[in-house]
Amino acid sequence: MFQENKDIARVTRSRQQARESYNRMSRWYDLVAGHSEKRYRDKGLRALDVQPGEQVLEVGYGTGQCLLALAVRVGDSGRVFGIDISDGMLGVAVSRLSRAGLEDRVELIRGDATHMPYADGRFDAVFMSFTLELFDTPEIPVVLKECRRVMKPGGRIAVVSVSACGAETIMMRLYMWAHRNFPGLVDCRPIFARKALAEAGFDIIDDELLTMWSLPVEVVLARKPVAGGDEEG
Repeated sequence: MFQENKDIARVTRSRQQARESYNRMSRWYDLVAGHSEKRYRDKGLRALDVQPGEQVLEVGYGTGQCLLALAVRVGDSGRVFGIDISDGMLGVAVSRLSRAGLEDRVELIRGDATHMPYADGRFDAVFMSFTLELFDTPEIPVVLKECRRVMKPGGRIAVVSVSACGAETIMMRLYMWAHRNFPGLVDCRPIFARKALAEAGFDIIDDELLTMWSLPVEVVLARKPVAGGDEEG
């Protein structure tokens, strides 16, 4: 088994390199990863259990598949916000929402999740799917601190992530070799999502460990504490 004190791989590409990579991938990303990731995204959405009228943020919305589901769930009285680093992904997501007639419920920006332009305590819920593991190791607590800042006390966060929990299988070793040698294509590296959320001050509600192509995937649901929830430390 992987140990939680084991160092996870670092991310070496720059923000600009990541943006350019996702801009290139945006038009065909769903053909490669859309179907394979769907089961795990849907698990995270069910865990988050968004209700009509809620204000929801998705960090790293990609091509907008989850935005669509969130927009349906919040209804006419709610609103969905999204932040993503890629202009290409923004364009694809806007087109998807427009085709569904739900663009009026969603407000999207291109930006950096380590510095989000949202007010403190704004959101009832935050969703991240195959996004947190894209940030370099020292940036993960920064992103989660920002998420906690913009959430209401008692707000929920669901994180779906390739996980460093589980057996060190041949598939995991092959995957990590591909990540090291082709980080532009295999960019998600395993992290300890539950541990990161707990260390960021969230109360863990549930954590399910699944497998995708024999790789561990965590679906973690957590809550911002009500007592002292507005403190950033």
